[in-house]
Amino acid sequence: MSLMGSLYIGVSGLRTSNDALNTTAHNMSNLDTQGYTRQQVAQGTRTYVTHSRSADKNWIQTGLGVNYTRTRQERDAILDKNYRRESGRMSFYDVSAVSLEEIEYILGESNEGHEFSVALIGDHNDANTKDGLWGAVQELAKDPTSSVNQNLFVTKAYEFLTKAQKVYQSLCDYQDNMNKDVKKDVDLINKYAQEISELNKQIVRIEAGPENANDLRDRRNYLLDELAKLGSISYSEDSVGYVNVRFEQTDLVKGTTVNEIALYQDLETGFYTPYWKMFADFKLDGEGNPIVTEEAIERAKVFDLNQKISSEYNTDIGSLKSTLLARGDHRATHSEIDNINPDGEYEEGWYDVHVSQSIVMNIQAEFDRLVHIVTTKINGILADAAERGTAVNPDSNYLRDKNGDPYQLFQLMAGEDGDDRNWTVRNMVINQELRQNPSLLTFRLDEHSEDNETMEALKKAFEEPIYTLNPNVTTPVNFMNYYKNLVSQIANTGSVFRAVQANQTVATDALAYAREEIVGVSSDEELTNMIMYQNAYNASSRYINVISEMLDHLLSTLGR
Repeated sequence: MSLMGSLYIGVSGLRTSNDALNTTAHNMSNLDTQGYTRQQVAQGTRTYVTHSRSADKNWIQTGLGVNYTRTRQERDAILDKNYRRESGRMSFYDVSAVSLEEIEYILGESNEGHEFSVALIGDHNDANTKDGLWGAVQELAKDPTSSVNQNLFVTKAYEFLTKAQKVYQSLCDYQDNMNKDVKKDVDLINKYAQEISELNKQIVRIEAGPENANDLRDRRNYLLDELAKLGSISYSEDSVGYVNVRFEQTDLVKGTTVNEIALYQDLETGFYTPYWKMFADFKLDGEGNPIVTEEAIERAKVFDLNQKISSEYNTDIGSLKSTLLARGDHRATHSEIDNINPDGEYEEGWYDVHVSQSIVMNIQAEFDRLVHIVTTKINGILADAAERGTAVNPDSNYLRDKNGDPYQLFQLMAGEDGDDRNWTVRNMVINQELRQNPSLLTFRLDEHSEDNETMEALKKAFEEPIYTLNPNVTTPVNFMNYYKNLVSQIANTGSVFRAVQANQTVATDALAYAREEIVGVSSDEELTNMIMYQNAYNASSRYINVISEMLDHLLSTLGR
């Protein structure tokens, strides 16, 4: 090769080193940029010039220098996939753990103490307490004819029911808050999907030429990271550069097309149900607008919330699914524990399939069951006492109102029928007549003796272990231990979720650190590369200077 041609070897080194320095500077300037992926210069040799070749001798070739091939992103597809799956699983258990913490707070079983337990059974730290409905029953049993004790009994019953209603309403309010989170998450998913679609267009357009759309790819990868926290995703990039994304095994982004997730809002509860808009079986009204009904979206629902939650089957991924599960799809009541569905019909396995997997609904049903059995048991004891009085004396008005009906301490709200299903915490009130005049509960028999039999029945109701928390618990408990077991169940389940959450955080962080070692920018490493490329630039410059001096020397010598 001529000396003039050798100059181009040096020029290729200058250009490549300069480009590499620019890439290194770009990395350094994006050291703290969210979602940025470290870029690296790929270099290759230029085509060799062959001067001679023979079968028995080495070929005589001259290299033409270095070639700047491309600027590539440093990513590991396997780490990306694993990180996204585990971060989605971490988000799932984050929601579950936070939900149980909120329920503990609602029940008053967190830092402040035992608010509802005091309303039911009093403060066991004080042996002389008259707090709680149980404390009032104990005081009443000592002297049932005392107007002070009668007033205490009715007052504590009122406080018990009022507190119970506040707890249940707080559970419902928490469901409503989670319902808002469902809408926010679905809006985010649609927003991310639209942006990925737009990025697909831009990346394909740019990379149709000689450029690489690395910064746009960074944004697209960041959106995939965020999308993976909301639900189970899978994705692939085609030969053109489009990324196709599936969300919960259904196409969300296909090239530049987005399959939008819509929301159906229940008319009674206001709860949102995510569904795939393009798969819904809509009927049209007179003006051609789709009529959105629960039946229309039945086959288009994004999530199957009745499937078993298991890491083995990857069904425990995504904050949206966890929120939907924790919220449930309605307000649960005590009758559902006995497999009575909201329509009042017995359905085998209803509780296990439709209630037990929902954190809030399960607590609603069990809590409502506690209030139901306490109130109906007390009402039943009062009714039995009135019937005993009538059995002895048919003209007796013992524990009966002016209409001759037995006094009931707890009543259904106006307009509610007497079906057992309607005796829920939300539908009950204290008998206003008894509240205004507790002495109507005289507990003094017609022969003027104290009604000790009724007092024993009231005490036995609190102490007799004949109730179970749910169909999956076989050990019977009394009123007081029922609530303790309910709280213990919440605490134990919360402990399990927090343990899983902690382990999942460790696993996700380990994957994040491993991925960061590849995609992250290290200032020390980039400074080392900068020195290396600067030295390479200087070497190419010196090489050009040497060739230039040689040419100058030859021209000067030949010119003489």
